[in-house]
Amino acid sequence: MDLFTHRLRLHADPSRVVVRPFHIAWGGKGGAPNRTERLVGEVLEMSAEEAREQLETVLKDFEARHWQTRRVFMTRYDEIEDLLGLDGRDIGDEKRQLIGAYFCHEYSYAAAALMNPSAVPHFDQTGMPEGSMRILMSLRAVGEGHISSVAFREGIITGTHELKLAPEPPFATATDVVGEGEEIPEGPVTVWRHRDSTLSGTVIFPITQAQSKGLEDLRIVHFQHEDGSYEWIGTYTAYNGSVIQSELMRTRDFRAFDLVPMSGSAARNKGMGLFPRKVGGQYMMIGRQDGENLFLLKSDTLEHWDEGEKILAPHYPWELVQIGNCGPPIELDEGWLLLTHGVGAMRKYSIGAALLDKDDPSKVIGRTREPILAAKDQDREGYVPNVVYSCGAIRHGDTLFLPYGIADSSVGFAFVPISDLLAAMV
Repeated sequence: MDLFTHRLRLHADPSRVVVRPFHIAWGGKGGAPNRTERLVGEVLEMSAEEAREQLETVLKDFEARHWQTRRVFMTRYDEIEDLLGLDGRDIGDEKRQLIGAYFCHEYSYAAAALMNPSAVPHFDQTGMPEGSMRILMSLRAVGEGHISSVAFREGIITGTHELKLAPEPPFATATDVVGEGEEIPEGPVTVWRHRDSTLSGTVIFPITQAQSKGLEDLRIVHFQHEDGSYEWIGTYTAYNGSVIQSELMRTRDFRAFDLVPMSGSAARNKGMGLFPRKVGGQYMMIGRQDGENLFLLKSDTLEHWDEGEKILAPHYPWELVQIGNCGPPIELDEGWLLLTHGVGAMRKYSIGAALLDKDDPSKVIGRTREPILAAKDQDREGYVPNVVYSCGAIRHGDTLFLPYGIADSSVGFAFVPISDLLAAMV
């Protein structure tokens, strides 16, 4: 197979930091002030000159590393003011900013790893020359405490296997939940990208208790509804340190993102990949309900998914331990192209593919006997060696653009001729 592997690699980068709320335990003992009250009281007792000096020291250390640092501190102060019932009219701006700074911290969101990308056509294709496509990738970024978040990168691919990524802005910003204060929300939530932040500089962090240890492996798809409208919908795994739950990320403008838990027996599992449209009047997903095989799931709603029909089981040596999907199915004239991952001896991961019937995706037309991409050479080394893994590719003309994670550490890119891929199936 004439697969072209691009030279570009994306790696973990500890210099990519955002300012996040620093939550201090609430509750004092024996009627004593709690830590939050004590800290605020210490700042309020400072003279105006001392508060100014302390704030200048903080800004000297951090203002050049973040975007609109003073505004971030003031926003955080407002949350603390509401929490304690303070009257900010008698507190000067400098003390308010300093209080806000005590309840913030830097978080390096991609210090440990950058991996497991998915890709979709960008929502803005204006100005693209013939044969080129603007793309949008989601990436799993892993930082302190092995907490996973969702980062984005924009770029352009061409028909001649060129890939150009938009530069990351110097400052990254986290999405915000409006009006939640110190309360941890549960259930569906909406987060907002800051109006002045680019998408390549935006990070979605865990918000709810169910997500507290990570948003993992977003599989994003450009979904067409029956009325002809489009929406970007991603499936991901929410993890709280002991329990996993599948959830949806939904957006029409990449300004507001709805994070919606799914219900049903299938939603207790990882790796669900949504078809980009209804098939036969139903929503459909590919899932791995038993940790070993691939199932076709059907539902009348996007939010509820029960057990499905097994359609693919491990068969070839490179996938005998288990198989799973590598992103949402991709529609071709010949059927639904499903990228898969297989685990073989020594827990080596490889990427393969299968073709499903367009009208009845429970029917498997063919599958690759050999992997199309496997961990080898420079792709073997990393946090988890011998792993290649993707959460979604894009069809671009007669080629498949395939971003993939390497050893749970970095991201690589490949271009695969679709005709070669189909010819390799049996």
